Amino acid sequence: MTSEAPTRAYRRLSVEERRTQLLDAALSLFAHRTPEEVSLDDVAEAAGVSRPLVYRYFPGGKQQLYEAALRSAAEELQQCFDEPREGPLLPRLSRALDRYLAFVRRHDAGFSALLQGGSVVETSRTTAIVDGVRRAAARHILSHLDVEKPGPRLRMTVRMWITAVEAASLIWLDEDKEPPVEELRDWLVEQFVACLVTTATRDPQTAAVVRGALALESPQGPAGALARRVLPVVGDAGHLL
Repeated sequence: MTSEAPTRAYRRLSVEERRTQLLDAALSLFAHRTPEEVSLDDVAEAAGVSRPLVYRYFPGGKQQLYEAALRSAAEELQQCFDEPREGPLLPRLSRALDRYLAFVRRHDAGFSALLQGGSVVETSRTTAIVDGVRRAAARHILSHLDVEKPGPRLRMTVRMWITAVEAASLIWLDEDKEPPVEELRDWLVEQFVACLVTTATRDPQTAAVVRGALALESPQGPAGALARRVLPVVGDAGHLL
């Protein structure tokens, strides 16, 4: 009587599939630890492969792997603001922020390490990758505003708001994700409106953008809700007019 050793089904991954597997493993680790706390052995264990295999795909070691993982995360972040240009502006922005904040919540500590810098593996290349996300987000927002040649004030306003979104996201993580994410999203949308309106008082181009955008908003939408909350607050300031 002969016995056969049990065999385990094995599928050889393509080069691209294996690379994606390693990047996914690295991102899952960077999502919960700072880059300094993640080793190649950790990545190999998370992916279920050997350390030499990780080196085969990333001969530059941890630095190359971190930069590749960062690019992968950056591509996902850039896509957050890629919303179809249909319907009122603010609901579009709300949907984009839903995706952005879902990414923040999913990657948690990794997102903090990514944006706050100060990592021993941070280089001019990693800084450029993060800055590329900000610039791509600004391009998407300006596209949603339907502005082909934005002036410096409008560009500055959009980029300032993107910086505020990043800062609010980091503080939100530090505050144990309070307030609730839906409230944070709505507040950030309202901040965007406030920034635009303030700039509109000084810049004719932004004023035209604000008038065009608000004309498409519904009284039941985010803009209407904001107006109903703001008017009682500023009502007592009539003596300033």
